[in-house]
Amino acid sequence: MTKNRRRLTGEVIKAKLEKTVTIRVNRSYRHPLYGKVIRTSKKYLVHDEKGCQLGDLVQIVESRPISKKKRWVVESILRRPSEAEVTASIEELAEETVVEKET
Repeated sequence: MTKNRRRLTGEVIKAKLEKTVTIRVNRSYRHPLYGKVIRTSKKYLVHDEKGCQLGDLVQIVESRPISKKKRWVVESILRRPSEAEVTASIEELAEETVVEKET
């Protein structure tokens, strides 16, 4: 008896904790009145037994509560990035941090 559990696909944006990664899930939808496409993202703390790395594209599945904030588990790693993609994303995040601190 397998329950139908929610599945989401997202990118690993932080992998510093042991057996825990932070996943960003992007979502876009059309505004009901104005019709503009709105892009939003949400971050999830996810239990990781598979050893995900920064930049991996993963599929996560809903599970029982593992800790106070973890309710998702990595189901599979869909794609691993190349070295160039990882360094580019790290540099991009560093630039965003510098811009936020200057303002």
